[in-house]
Amino acid sequence: MPDQTVGTAGAAVRPARRLDLDRARGIAILLVVFGHVVAQQVPPGVEWYEPIRYLLYRFHMPFFLYLSGTVVVLSGLLAKPPGRVVRQRAERLLVPFFGIGLLILAAKLIALQLVHVDNPPEGLAGGLRDLFWTTRHSPATSVWYLLVLFLCTLVAMGLRRVGVGATGLVALGVALQFLDVPPVAYLDRFASHFLFFAAGLWVAEREDGLLPAFERWQPGWWVAFAAGLALAALGWIGPRWSMVLCGLLCIPALHGAMRVAPIARWHWPLVLGSFSMAIYLFNTLAIGGTKAVLMKAGIGWTEAWFPLHVVAAMVAGVVLPVLLKVLVLRRVPAVDRLTD
Repeated sequence: MPDQTVGTAGAAVRPARRLDLDRARGIAILLVVFGHVVAQQVPPGVEWYEPIRYLLYRFHMPFFLYLSGTVVVLSGLLAKPPGRVVRQRAERLLVPFFGIGLLILAAKLIALQLVHVDNPPEGLAGGLRDLFWTTRHSPATSVWYLLVLFLCTLVAMGLRRVGVGATGLVALGVALQFLDVPPVAYLDRFASHFLFFAAGLWVAEREDGLLPAFERWQPGWWVAFAAGLALAALGWIGPRWSMVLCGLLCIPALHGAMRVAPIARWHWPLVLGSFSMAIYLFNTLAIGGTKAVLMKAGIGWTEAWFPLHVVAAMVAGVVLPVLLKVLVLRRVPAVDRLTD
């Protein structure tokens, strides 16, 4: 991720990579893939998976929005001309949002004729409606982050230009938690996740003081984060506010961990981080295809075979998008840029 540096003659040089953010993105994308292993119901007897996935969703997408907000500040995006930002963000986020959404819908409509499909669309018209409007029933729910990030950027940019600072944006994110926003065009997810994007802006503007504290107090942050997860697991806090609690507490715990040993020496998260966009866009297609192949081969969606399904889905959800990126997408410059 960019962090502007200046050469000896005072001219701007190529931004340096922020390896802590790259590592965080690489580890976070693995959590995303794990969360997509099961699209709907687990097999009977595998009740242990759903509580784990519930806890995962208390923090992993909030952490992604936090990272996105951090990068927006470090890249200087909010200081650019608004028209230019809208065009760049639309190309970067909305084109993949619509493109991958339509691709998943088409793939499911075709696959329905051959194999079992999780979260099947109600025909072409119903699928298009649910894909972009009645999004609670979207056949491609996984793409929601792209639209929400686009909305977060536009709202933050607009409010910053009328004098609202990062603290005000965080306050807005908290206020949005009190609203019961309908699940239309993913506006409910924007309302529930804007807080974490704003937290990324807030931390990035103060990181000289905050990041050393993230590193220095790692044990304490992890104890607090674990306590938040425990409260969520016990049901003492409802889904909305447990995500607020865990989503905020994970920031110093996870971001700080990326900056200290041993994780700060790991190379594999950097590799995954460099492919995170491709993995995010194509992992559900890879997972769904792998599940269909296994079931066609007689490896049923049962308790006995569930571990194999999980391993195969995790491998396919990471490896197949990477291979697609390296072997195919990089040969098409326009598509290559969208999936970087």
